[in-house]
Amino acid sequence: MEIRIGVQNVAREIVIETDMSGDEVAAKVADAVAGATLDLTDAKGRRVVVPAGSLGYVEIGEESKRRVGFGA
Repeated sequence: MEIRIGVQNVAREIVIETDMSGDEVAAKVADAVAGATLDLTDAKGRRVVVPAGSLGYVEIGEESKRRVGFGA
């Protein structure tokens, strides 16, 4: 699943690919807004930590489908 995170006062957005479901990501975003940071792990094991006060938006993509072809 692809997630796009907009950060205030930053021109580029953060794009990560994760194995989490949309509901799990939405729960983490809700916890971050109530707490201090948004902490996500991408499909390659890298962590992305964004302070909740600087979140502009979080766009949660659709569940990733099975890939077909040479790039799969």
